[in-house]
This record gives sequence, C-alpha cells and structure tokens, in this order.
Amino acid sequence: MSRKKNFFAGPSVLPVEVLKEMEREIANYNDEGLSIVESSHRSEPFNTMYSETLALLGEVMEIPEGYSYFFLGGGGSLQFAMLPLNFLNPAKGATYINSGSWATKALQEAQVIGPVATYWDGKDTSYTTLPAVNTIKPSPESSYLYLCSNETIGGVQWKEWPECGIPLVADMSSDILSRSIPIEKFSLIFAGAQKNMGPAGATLVIIKDEFLEHQNSSIPSILDYRSHQKSNGLYNTPPVFSIWGVKLVLEWVKRNGGTAGMAQRAQLKSSLLYDAIDQSGGYYRSPVDRDYRSTMNIVFRLPSEELEAKFLAATKEAGMVGLKGHRSVGGLRASLYNALPVEDVEALANLMREFQRVNG
Repeated sequence: MSRKKNFFAGPSVLPVEVLKEMEREIANYNDEGLSIVESSHRSEPFNTMYSETLALLGEVMEIPEGYSYFFLGGGGSLQFAMLPLNFLNPAKGATYINSGSWATKALQEAQVIGPVATYWDGKDTSYTTLPAVNTIKPSPESSYLYLCSNETIGGVQWKEWPECGIPLVADMSSDILSRSIPIEKFSLIFAGAQKNMGPAGATLVIIKDEFLEHQNSSIPSILDYRSHQKSNGLYNTPPVFSIWGVKLVLEWVKRNGGTAGMAQRAQLKSSLLYDAIDQSGGYYRSPVDRDYRSTMNIVFRLPSEELEAKFLAATKEAGMVGLKGHRSVGGLRASLYNALPVEDVEALANLMREFQRVNG
C-alpha cells in the first residue's frame, strides 16, 4: 500500500505498526471472539486493556505519586469549560497566558464562568513569541495559571515552565509524549489524543490529588473531576476505541525510546525543516521567535500567496497532505507528530529546496 506523507495537524498520522495491529485485532480482540469496541466497559477484556493502558501511561510519562489520571470524551474544548467550572474561585479569579488561538478559546470559555486576568497577551506580536518564564508573576491569590504548551496554529511552544507559586495548568494536546515533562510542576494537564497519542475521541486528564481539595461545589456530576477520579475514569462509558489506540501507541513509544526517544525524533525532524527555511535566503520565512519555535508545528510563508498555492500543488503531486496553513492565518504548516517518519520530512525539505531552485 502506498501511503500519503501526512502533515495534518490533527487527527494526525499514526504509526503503521499500530494501524496494522488494529487491523489484525479489530474483529477478534485477543482471541476473545468479539471486538474490543463491542466489549462492555465493565467486562474483563476491557478492564485488562484499560489497566494496561494506564500503567503504560504512568511508566512512559513518569507520573509521580499523588496524581490521578484517566480519559474523558469531549476533547480539549470540553476541558476549556470543565477546568474553570471546577477550579475558578469567583472571589479569586484565574490567570491566563494568551499565546494564540487555543489559549484564546480557553480564556473565552473561562470568562463565561468567572473573572479572568490575562497576564500576557501575544496579540500585538501576532502570537509569534512567548514571555520569558522568569518574568511571569501572577497574583498569589489567583486560582491557577493557565497556559497552552504548544499552539498548533501559530507554531509557538513553551521550552521551560513558570515557577509561579500558584497551581499551574496546561493544555498539552499537541505536544504530549513528544518530550519529557516534569509532571510535579503542574496541578492539572489535559491533552486530546489525536495528535501524538492515538485516534481522536479520548482526552487525557492528569490531576494532582491535592488540587481537588480546592474544587468549587455544586458541579454537575458529569463535569466534576471528582466523579471521574473516584471511578478511575469510568464514571460513564469511556471512548473505548480511542483508549485502545492510545495503548498501542504507548507501546510503540516505549519500543522507540520513550519520551526521550520522541524528543530526539522531534528535534531531528523539526531541524530538517527549519534548516530548509533558514538557509533559503528569505524565500521561506517562519514568523515565529526562534526561542519558541515549535518542534511539532512548523509554520512558514513563501514570497506570495500565488507561490504558496503553487507549492501546495507540488506537495500534493508528491503525495503529501495537510500542508495548508490554518484558515485563520494562511500560509503553510507542517505538523511533525511522533509517528511521522523522518523520511517524509526529508522528502518535504528536499521538495522545498527544489521548488525554490525552479521558482525562486
């Protein structure tokens, strides 16, 4: 089978080994005589698979004691509202760093629920940079400090984490598992599965148990983190297929060096493209501050929109998909998630150089 070179921002590329294992097991999971996706979430096959998934997650991400972790539905967008419903104290407010499109959406949802202070807003720089971590000093009374670790649309990524003195919360949907994370610095992390973890449908939540002591009261049960923590993520029917996919991806990550191995892959792949951009003499331009360039989502422009359209046609001819920039910003974007082969990125870098030679 000839596979496309998949640069989509999400749902995104999955390891071929995982897809083949799904194909082998989808109709008769583990010789049980039925599929995992038609097994009750109270059944032994599911519970074994789920326990193995959580154990793998704890091992691969090195989640310390004192944290609970589970999967919910609703994507990161549900977490934009669920987080402030649970933890935004109306007497204290919460603090948000607005680094781009996804942080903006989270901030807007929180404003519906309670008072929000925007500590830093990248709007004036078109969301192409981030504040230095040692300058971030939110109010010590604030309920929490919120950030998005990697903006898929703008291509900016945090490289270090603030020491802010209040609970730190992060949306890590687009760079989870791509590097080692000091979990102990965070009170809550959430991440949609559809970038680096598996198929769309599941959202990982990692929450510090101590943080739950500061929850608001009178929250509908389905939106209450305590409901899900107490039931180990099985308060209602979980997204079974996606969780199974996460398990298979975690096994693949472990076989390939864990998060340290993924970080090396991310650095190699992103360097291939950033080198092609930086060595082009300005023909290709990345608007992002070099100190905060994402290793997951590389955004760039050509000298004109006409050339960008021609470039996209050339990538399509070369069997590449997903390189058109987000509709809100235009340009080009290459998403280099964990499962994207290095060879596909090399092919794109070579195409960029050849396109410039012919059209420059």
